[in-house]
Amino acid sequence: MEQRELRNIFGQFASGVTVITCANSDGLPHGATVTAFTAVSIEPRLCQITLTRKSKACNYLSKSPFAVNILAADQVDTAMHFAGRPQNPEPVWADGPTAPVLCGAAATLSCEPWAEYDGGDHIIFIGEIVAAESSGKDPLLFYRSTFHDLGSPSASAAWNGSMDDPNSGWFDSTTSFTPFHLQPVH
Repeated sequence: MEQRELRNIFGQFASGVTVITCANSDGLPHGATVTAFTAVSIEPRLCQITLTRKSKACNYLSKSPFAVNILAADQVDTAMHFAGRPQNPEPVWADGPTAPVLCGAAATLSCEPWAEYDGGDHIIFIGEIVAAESSGKDPLLFYRSTFHDLGSPSASAAWNGSMDDPNSGWFDSTTSFTPFHLQPVH
């Protein structure tokens, strides 16, 4: 299988967009746009990021604290900036509990290093989440090599295909029930 074909197949999986931030070797803020992020564990609180071995951030992250900035839908410019296409104005930084963070994110996870593993042409970093915050903003998504947003929510999505759907299932939303033990005996 060709690399391009496999990359296109991986692109069928929609993912959130993050910028992993840390301090570089001079102590200055550094970031890298990453879509390879996932929650790992609630107890202990762990998350995983995966970075190509060729990235500068990969060198800075080894045994170092970092932050996962889950980008908001309005932060396409921020994603592009940290993907190697500098934007003007530059993203705004703030001091975080473990590493520099980006302002305006949908959520931020501040992490201490937990473990790192060989991931072929990538390195897998596991971070212990020591602080987290959410702005309530919708996230930025990446699908088929293009940025997307969530779009309009579907009112029926929770019921899609369910026989309990109050609009089309076994019972409609006006149906009422009386428990057997409360029904009159005939």
